[in-house]
Amino acid sequence: MFTTQKNDKAEGSCIMSYLTMHGIKLILCLLILIFLSKPVYADALNDILKSGVLRIGVTLYEPWAFKDEKGSLNGFEIQMAKQLASDLGVKPQFNVIEWSKLISSLQSKKIDIIISGMAITPERALQVNFSNPYASAGIDLAASLLKTKHIDSLDELNDPKVAIGVVSNTVPEQLVKKLFGQATIKSFNTHEEVKKSILDGELHVWIDSTPIPRYLALEYPDKVDTPLNEPLVGYKAGMAINKNEQEFLNYLNAWITARDADSWILARHKYWFETLDWKHK
Repeated sequence: MFTTQKNDKAEGSCIMSYLTMHGIKLILCLLILIFLSKPVYADALNDILKSGVLRIGVTLYEPWAFKDEKGSLNGFEIQMAKQLASDLGVKPQFNVIEWSKLISSLQSKKIDIIISGMAITPERALQVNFSNPYASAGIDLAASLLKTKHIDSLDELNDPKVAIGVVSNTVPEQLVKKLFGQATIKSFNTHEEVKKSILDGELHVWIDSTPIPRYLALEYPDKVDTPLNEPLVGYKAGMAINKNEQEFLNYLNAWITARDADSWILARHKYWFETLDWKHK
């Protein structure tokens, strides 16, 4: 019995020693992970504050972002980005990028943030982190008066003889493929390319985010119409940053909350999307 107890004690001692050593290793590993992970979350925001520059990716399309007669950037997103940079105490640096290259430019660290009316979708959320939404938008269509004079319903657009223009890698493109899969869908890299195509009579309709179709109809009332009373579908727009930038994301959400509470965002949105006053300046 005595020998058994001695062996049991020795075995127990070994087990305790084993557990203690592995417990210490586990704790050290956890401490190392915590130590290494903290700078990851703070780096993006800290780097922006240290550099004094916020690099912003935008795509040109009125009234979100565009170049005025003097060649200067203007629009809803430009004002948003300038105010965000000002509140951060840094200078905004705008990078005009094709829509299809925005996310890849963010992931390759060429820019710090996307502020370009980007719809928040589950698919994109796998690639980037979205802020809380700061604007609502919809998807509408502009119809060529000449090409659609014999079309009376949306169902008639779902036909191989009907050419529908969209910008590639956008929510409107995804929607068109779902709703009008039988139509001839033509994807373009830029909004200007789609605009030229419908004005040249190459497209029956152009489907895009509001208020782009309605502005086109106002600008070319003899060529284009917007027959729908309501958008096809609505969506929420958010700012996009890289994954694992939690401190930056926290700041953006706090900024949007504060600017929403003081109605600054609402006032800017009404100016750019519910009036044409900016067109005459």
